[in-house]
Amino acid sequence: MVKRALTASCIAVIAASYAHAAPWVRGYVVAFYDPAFRYGGRADYSRGAEIEPGVDCPHGSTTHFAIPDQVEKTLSLIPWRTPQEVIALAHPSATSLSRDRDGVYYATWRAASAYRGYNRDIETYINPFAAEDPGEPQVVSRIGEGFNLDGRIKPNDFVSPDGEKGIDNELYRAWGCDAPWRGANGNGTLVLRSNDKMLEGLYTIVLRISGNQDPMNDDNAILEIGYSPDQIMKDAQGNVGVDYSYRILKAEQYTRLKAKVKDGVVETEQADIHMPQIAWFFNQTRDAFFRQGKIRVTVNPDGSAMGLVGGYRDWRDLYAQNVFAQDGGQQGVREHEDHVALYYAMRRHADGMFNAKTGRYDGISTAYRMKLVSVFVVDPDRAMAIPVRDGGMRGRKGYDDTMAAMIKAADTLVPQEVPPASGENAVGKGGVPLGRGAGRGGRGPTSQTGNTDKDK
Repeated sequence: MVKRALTASCIAVIAASYAHAAPWVRGYVVAFYDPAFRYGGRADYSRGAEIEPGVDCPHGSTTHFAIPDQVEKTLSLIPWRTPQEVIALAHPSATSLSRDRDGVYYATWRAASAYRGYNRDIETYINPFAAEDPGEPQVVSRIGEGFNLDGRIKPNDFVSPDGEKGIDNELYRAWGCDAPWRGANGNGTLVLRSNDKMLEGLYTIVLRISGNQDPMNDDNAILEIGYSPDQIMKDAQGNVGVDYSYRILKAEQYTRLKAKVKDGVVETEQADIHMPQIAWFFNQTRDAFFRQGKIRVTVNPDGSAMGLVGGYRDWRDLYAQNVFAQDGGQQGVREHEDHVALYYAMRRHADGMFNAKTGRYDGISTAYRMKLVSVFVVDPDRAMAIPVRDGGMRGRKGYDDTMAAMIKAADTLVPQEVPPASGENAVGKGGVPLGRGAGRGGRGPTSQTGNTDKDK
């Protein structure tokens, strides 16, 4: 009897032990992906289509290349432009401020902005150092999302919304007032554009979290994040669907991290992170390399989750991502941003990845938000590489060559020529507008980056 009782007791203990340490897995697909910029606009504000001022940007969002008087101030910084030229370029003859691709303002401002260096032959967006800084509004709020990446609490660091001090997110300080990335509930124009492209199949990001203890509390968990070749699936209402299966590739744009789970919040170790970056054209789709990065995932009551990824990113990668998908002048006029101002702002606020050769920092502390939907994340049945789209490599070469020229220019402060396949050839030397049929092979100017007119 005693022996039978002891045996039953041992079995119960073993069963309880296995129940407590049962392996668990949770999978997610990224349904929304944007820079961790905060926003708090005034409810009573109304002035045209501008994003209203808030505590982070008291003067509102950027209005570069939005109104003639401001364009006149920017072009007046060009040493070889006469006052008469500046006025004529800033106020071209037109019946309205049309910024469509055939409009006078669009073509004139796009071309004039592309050559603002200290001499007429220096292209602006590959050589932004050669132009005068037109000024980028800086975020003044002390509240910011992200991580304490350097382990220190410095006087100018942000404080997180829940009160954590020492938050490093200098990209937000430098870039957070930029019009296309600023808006309530992620409605900045480029935030919406990049997420629309992701949901349409440009790229997919998945996370898988696993452990052997309890999914609510586990001090020895694993978090994997990476690229999936599977397009995001939607439900009947057009929302990202729950419980679909996605493969995760491990050849590139993939990271496996040690993690701990406490009260349902997952936080990884600090290490280098590879994962897909924000993109809205194929030529931008590549690795978002976060040095000394971390990821935090907080599960919501409905089974969805919120993710935050941060680390130091090469600010030159971020600059190229924003400028060279098409060409800098086109994006500046369309989105009311000036990449020369962004160049100086990011270089000024760079705070990581010290480059001993140049004596400057190549990295800027960064954080991105992710909205996560519960799915199944599985390994592929065979090794796979990230697929290449038909004709996509032509556009990537132009992008890569342009980026390489810009990095060389930024490091050496020696002006570089525009590569043959670069989208920056959409404008003639000296800032001369080219016709719609100009460019390589008789195609429109933006076709040189692999992005056709129908993509606009």
